[in-house]
Amino acid sequence: MDYDVKDLKLAKEGKLRIEWANQNMSVLNRIQKRFGKEKPLKGARVAACLHVTTETASLMQTLKAGGARVVLCASNPLSTQDDVAASLVKHDRIPVFAIKGENNRTYYKHIHAALDTKPHYTMDDGADLVSTLHSDRSDLIAGLTGGTEETTTGVIRLKSMAAGGVLRYPIIAVNDAQTKHFFDNRYGTGQSTIDGIVRATNRLLAGSNFVVCGYGWCGRGVAMRARGMGAAVIVTEVDPLRALEAVMDGFAVMPIGKAVKIGDFFCTLTGDINVIRKEHFQQMKDGAIVSNSGHFNVELDLEGLKKISTARRLIRPFVEEYTLKNGRRVNVLGEGRLINLAAAEGHPASVMDMSFANQALCLEFMVRKKSTLANTVHPVPEKIDKQIAREKLAAMDVRIDRLTAEQAKYLASWEMGT
Repeated sequence: MDYDVKDLKLAKEGKLRIEWANQNMSVLNRIQKRFGKEKPLKGARVAACLHVTTETASLMQTLKAGGARVVLCASNPLSTQDDVAASLVKHDRIPVFAIKGENNRTYYKHIHAALDTKPHYTMDDGADLVSTLHSDRSDLIAGLTGGTEETTTGVIRLKSMAAGGVLRYPIIAVNDAQTKHFFDNRYGTGQSTIDGIVRATNRLLAGSNFVVCGYGWCGRGVAMRARGMGAAVIVTEVDPLRALEAVMDGFAVMPIGKAVKIGDFFCTLTGDINVIRKEHFQQMKDGAIVSNSGHFNVELDLEGLKKISTARRLIRPFVEEYTLKNGRRVNVLGEGRLINLAAAEGHPASVMDMSFANQALCLEFMVRKKSTLANTVHPVPEKIDKQIAREKLAAMDVRIDRLTAEQAKYLASWEMGT
C-alpha cells in the first residue's frame, strides 16, 4: 500500500484520539454499523480530499466498512493531524497522503497521488480535488460517477463551474444540507475558531474589539462565541440583508476601512479574496491580531502585507509578527490559513457527526443512482437531511411530536380557512 505520512510511530496515539472522537459521533456510528452489514459501497473507489482529523478518520472507517476502497489526502497543508494519518495507514490500511505543514508542491503531489487510484467518486473540501481533475487529470473524468463537496468555498467554486458549463460530473453540495451548515458552520466554526485564536495567542478576548468579516453561518457562529467571551463584536459585510441581520442581532456594523482602526482581533469568514488588504493593515493598531477561518488564506492580502513590512518573525507557534514601515506590528495567525485547524483541532466531533453522516449517506445515494444525475451541483436530498436530524435527536434522547392525521390534512389542504 502506497502512502505518505509523517511517522507511523505516531499511530498508537492517533488510534486513541480517533476512539475518543467516535464516542461523540453517534449518527455516523449507526451508519457504519449498517454499512458493515449491507456493504452498499462495495467496489467503489473513493478519493477524499478533506481535513485529516480524528472526525475524518471516522468517516473513512465508515466508508471502508461499507465496502469502498478509500484514499485520503489533505485539503489544507496545516490541518493534518499526523498521528491520525499514521493510525489510518497502520491500523485501518487506508492510504493517506498528508503531512502537517507540507509545502504547496507536496500538497498537490498528494492530491495527484490520491487521483492515481482512478476514483469513481470524489469527496472534496474546497474543490481542489475537482479543479485538479478538470485542469491536470481530465483523462480520469470518464471513470467518475459523482462527488460531494463539504464546504461553502468549494460549493461556490463548483457552482461557478456548473454555470460555465465546464463541470463534467455531478456533485452533491453537502455543505448546503441544513444538518450541515446550520450546525457545523455556526456552532462548529464558532467554537473551534475562538479555540484556535486563544490557543495561538493566549490573549484575553474580554474587553477587546473583535472584528468579524462576513456574517454568513460561520461568521454568525464566531460573532456569537466572541461576544460570549466578553468581546465587543464588530461585523463587516457587503450584503445588506446580512448586515441588517447583524445589526438586529446586536452587533456593531461598519465598513472594514473604519473597523481596522479600532479592532484588536480580526477574523475573515467570507470565502472571498483580499478581504483585508494592504491599506487596511497600514491602519491597524500596534499588535493587532489577524486570522482567517474562511477556508483559503487568500482572504488576507499577505503579499501586500509583506510589501509594507520591514521585518517578520515567528514570535510563537502559529503567530507571525510583521513590523510595518510605520513601526506598528501586525500578528498573522497560522499563515492566514484556517486557524481552527492550524492552531486547534477543528470542529468538535458531535458537530462533525452530522456533516460526515451527510457525506456517507450522499455517497450511498450516488452509488445507487449511478450515472443518472446531471453534471451540475445537486442539493442533499431532503429525506437524508431529515433522517440525520431524527437520528441525532434520538442519540441525544430528545423526543418530538408528530402531526395528527387532522393536522396533516389541514396543512395539505386549501379549503379550510380561519
